[in-house]
Formats: sequence, structure tokens, C-alpha cells
Amino acid sequence: MPETPSPDALAVSVVVPMYNEADCVREFHRRTTAALAALGLSYEIVAVSDGSTDGTNALLADLAAADPHLRPRYLTRNTGQWAALSAGFRVARGHHVVVMDADLQNRPEEIPVLLAEARKGYDLVSGRRVGRPESAVWRLLPSRAANAMLRATTGCPARDMGGFKCLRGDVARTLRLRAGQHRLLPALVHLMGGAISEVDVHADARFAGTSKYGLSRVVDVLFDIVMLWFQASFKARPIYLFGRVSLATLALALVALVWIGVDRLVFGNPMTERPMFYVSMVAGLAAMMLLGFGFVLELLSDTHARITGQDPYLVRDEPPGAAQGPAGSSPGDTPLP
Repeated sequence: MPETPSPDALAVSVVVPMYNEADCVREFHRRTTAALAALGLSYEIVAVSDGSTDGTNALLADLAAADPHLRPRYLTRNTGQWAALSAGFRVARGHHVVVMDADLQNRPEEIPVLLAEARKGYDLVSGRRVGRPESAVWRLLPSRAANAMLRATTGCPARDMGGFKCLRGDVARTLRLRAGQHRLLPALVHLMGGAISEVDVHADARFAGTSKYGLSRVVDVLFDIVMLWFQASFKARPIYLFGRVSLATLALALVALVWIGVDRLVFGNPMTERPMFYVSMVAGLAAMMLLGFGFVLELLSDTHARITGQDPYLVRDEPPGAAQGPAGSSPGDTPLP
């Protein structure tokens, strides 16, 4: 079940993971605060330091002391962007939750663009990055290939799964992310039945520092996509997958045994001297083991669902696609004093 926001719910929460972004913190806070204040809505900035060691924590603490809108959270060790986002989602109080990077590759001035689209009734709005300054070979082509694979395996209409996003607050608080799934938010929400939209946003060069993404992340994303496909197809009933493979393997083993038996009866060849006999025995045992794995995973899947409380669907107060009206109609949409 989704966690409910506190009684003093706000209009907008900006959740931003940070890891060793000391050179970007002040500029990010300045530009994001200016963009949010211009909206005239209640807001907060939830900055989650993912075990930073470069002074990011001290800067966040200093800024928060002077700005009540800034709510820093500090993870005790570097766990990953997915963990920082999860921690931010749990405490975000906004009717809408904006997700962005701290390096200012996402323009805070474009937050109103995402919010305007989200107000049309979408559960998640994804920013499609245009004018990306990264290398075409090492970043753009792998990114486009991964996005195409995600669309093919999940049916999610978003063409750019990464970067700038805006979610309904209750959707963000419902999500229970696993390692690597911060890159798959549109696909995750789509698989839960959420309404997805996309708007064009600019992609700038980093304000400072160096990228923490390397070529190894391409391989990680491929595994994430395969895992997401498996979860989407068989998480609820893994016995379907393992049962089908088990039956197919058992059928091949039986066919091999029948062939060997006919050969024995017709030509008199000893069954146990044929390699195929032992292959069929091993295949039969493998079929039984696969079926057993399916039963065990079925029990684990049920236990996991009960522990996490992650429902495979979203619950809305209005039909999907219903516009939410102008600013001021949602909880917390009151102008700041």
C-alpha cells in the first residue's frame, strides 16, 4: 500500500540524489529555488546525499539552516541512485514529485513544463532529452538502444527512460525500487497500469565535476532490462515459466527414450550403451528440478509481495487522463506567503 504524505502536504516535491556533488550544490539550490518560488506553489527540495565524502553533506546542512524548503537526507554509505531515490520518495510530501539530477544537466527552469503536463492527469511525465552533449558512440547510441529494448519488452511509450521526470506523489510513494530500477521508472509505472506522457526538455553539460557513468553501466542496463521483462512476465506466477520449460524438457527426454526403446526392440541394440539414454535421464532429472524451482519461486514471490506491500496496480481518485485543473486545485497548491 502507498505511504500517505503528512497532513501538511505540499504541491511539489523535488527529489534529487547527490553523490559527491559539492561543486554543484549551491548552484543547484539557487536555480531550483528560483524556479519553484516563481510557481507560487508550496514546495520542498528533498536532497538525498548517497554517502557523499567530498563536503556535499556540510553544504546541504548549511543551506538547510537558512532555507526551510530544503530537507536534506543523508545515507550512511554509498548505496546507489536507486536507494537515494527510494529514501527521497518515502519522505516526499508533494502532490507531484519531480526527479532530477544534481549536476544541472536537467534545467530547473523546465520544472513547470513537466508539472503542466502532469496536471493533465498523467501518473508519470518523462522528459525526453534533446540536444544531449554526450558522445554519440559511448552514450547516445547505447542509450537509444536500451530505450528501444525497454519499449519492446514492456510496451512503455516513453522514448527516453532516463533523466528528468514528474510523478504523482502517491505513485512515487507506492514504488519499491530495487537496485538499478531508478533507470526504469517510466516502464515500472507503465507496467502498473499508469498513464505515461513525455515532453521535450533540454540536456545541458554538467555544471561541474565528471560523470559517474561508465561503459560498464551499459551492461548493467541490459541485465536490468532482462530482469524487468522477467518480473513483468512471470513475477506473479513464476511456475508458469519454469513449468513450461520443465514440460518441454521432459517431453524431449521421453521422445529420446521412446526412440531408444524402438531401436532396442527392432535392432536389438542395448539401451544403456547409447549416450542418448544418459542424456535423456539427465534431461528428465533437470525437468523435475525446474518444476521444483518453480514451486519454490512461487512461494517466495508470494512472500515478497506480502512483505513489501507492492501492488501490481495503481489506484486513482479519477479516471486516467482526467485533467486536474489549474494551479491551486490540488492539495498544497496554495501560493507561498
